[in-house]
Amino acid sequence: MQQEIVEQIAAAKQTLIRGGADLKAAFDATRDDMRREADVIAAASAKGASVIPEIAYADVADGVVTDATRAEIRRRGAAIIRGVFPRAQVEEWDDEIGDYIARNNYLEKMEAKRGLDQYFSKLDSGAPQIYGLYWSKPQVMARQAESMARTKAFLNRLWTVDGPAGREFDPDHDYAYADRTRRRPPGSKSLGLSPHMDAGSYERWTDAAYQKIYRPVFAGRPDEYDPWKAAHRTETVEYPSPAVCSMFRTFQGWTALTAQGPSDGTLRIVPVAAGIGYMLLRALQDDVAPDDLCGAEPGRALSADRTWHPDLLDSLISIPLVEPGDTVWWHPDIIHSVEDEHNGANYANVIYIGASPVCEKNRAYALKQKETFLEGRSAPDFAAEDYEVDFVGRATVDDLTDLGKAQMGF
Repeated sequence: MQQEIVEQIAAAKQTLIRGGADLKAAFDATRDDMRREADVIAAASAKGASVIPEIAYADVADGVVTDATRAEIRRRGAAIIRGVFPRAQVEEWDDEIGDYIARNNYLEKMEAKRGLDQYFSKLDSGAPQIYGLYWSKPQVMARQAESMARTKAFLNRLWTVDGPAGREFDPDHDYAYADRTRRRPPGSKSLGLSPHMDAGSYERWTDAAYQKIYRPVFAGRPDEYDPWKAAHRTETVEYPSPAVCSMFRTFQGWTALTAQGPSDGTLRIVPVAAGIGYMLLRALQDDVAPDDLCGAEPGRALSADRTWHPDLLDSLISIPLVEPGDTVWWHPDIIHSVEDEHNGANYANVIYIGASPVCEKNRAYALKQKETFLEGRSAPDFAAEDYEVDFVGRATVDDLTDLGKAQMGF
């Protein structure tokens, strides 16, 4: 790690620790909260139930999702919205992506560029079967679908949008964030992702905007922290690195292309929206070195592990079974991972699509992304593998709807 970053971490920690708050008492209280949440989640799991809220897309479209369900999503920081796309459509997309990969000899070209993407290299399990493709027609069609736009608007409106300078973002309109696709064959071993958090690692302690976002936590009052206040969220500055998201996402997410559930090598999350308080305060305790943030490094995913975060990881659970066309969403401060082993009988395939509402930060990125789309290059946040520049069947401007053009910054 660069000496400049080490010094920045040490200075930020010193400032936060000397701020006058009793950070040990605050951490102890947060740890107790996490242990209680773990007990609740374990009890539900023992009964074969999931604490992750589930909603039918029809209820979203009709505007009949209850206040109680919205409150539970805010508590859990995650949701499954089922039936956003018709199953037949999604199965057709899944086949089309497979054909796109085969027709353009992606796997052979990937071998020549292996190692360009190092974002997950420090995680214990760091080799997910993620394809560096952004512009296949199914990916573009899914991003610009009206049903996806409605789903994102519903999720965006779970946030308190107003900030000190006005609205942080427009919850009803979205810029597309081109991300990749995962295709995981049955029998895969040790190809998952260890528990981690995206959208910044050491920045969560050192960046001025993040410090404002987490001010109640750093002031020793984690119970006053509201994960759904958008104030300052669009002002954060992340360390530039391949696969570090420089857009503001209200939710990370993916769309299931195939059926998958526990033990199918699928997603696991810690469904506790307030859990970020535990992560932040843990790094400020006396047993952590003055220039260390429990291993947080620039340009890497923020790792959660048993050494530093056992009470948080006791709540790590697999998502329930999802079907083609279902979508899974989680708050940007939620710890998530991917199961190491895929013990199911079929492929576990997804398209990564998050919610990235219109704001100045996202517009700046969208305009850069538009140029990579036109040329078939990798999206700006990701390693410049640029596989698709000469791919047959790549989506073009002619494939964009009016909504899709607006989402791409045209």
